[in-house]
Amino acid sequence: MKVILIQDVKGSGKAGDVLNVADGYARNFLLAKGLAVEANAKNQNDLAGKKASAQHKLDVEKAENEKVAAALEGKKVTIKAKAGQGGKLFGAVTASSVADAIKQQYQQNVDKKKINLNTEIKSFGDFSAVIKMTQGVSCKIDISVVEE
Repeated sequence: MKVILIQDVKGSGKAGDVLNVADGYARNFLLAKGLAVEANAKNQNDLAGKKASAQHKLDVEKAENEKVAAALEGKKVTIKAKAGQGGKLFGAVTASSVADAIKQQYQQNVDKKKINLNTEIKSFGDFSAVIKMTQGVSCKIDISVVEE
């Protein structure tokens, strides 16, 4: 019997796979527990539509990420920070503060989790960071930390 898996089934396959399994396994386990549906024409069309929709969503997300990466590639972000003793920062510059500075200076929304700082920024000077977005899209930015 041909079935389409709705959820991942250990030892059988992942969600969306079309499998040819024994009738008893399909009726008594997969269909009974709601892990699969019978692979008739309607369900196969639904599966194809869901896959196309998911691919379109990924394509749109990648296009948006490439647009943001192109706008930020090689740009310099200036962050003003308070000075502590000995010319060191009072605290540290975090990915969250870099994301806020990017939003203020370039009007681009970047998730702080996607900003990869090479080192901890605890002093004034110039640093670099990489913004790694989904699907292999990334860009490099320069960070300049100046005294407030």
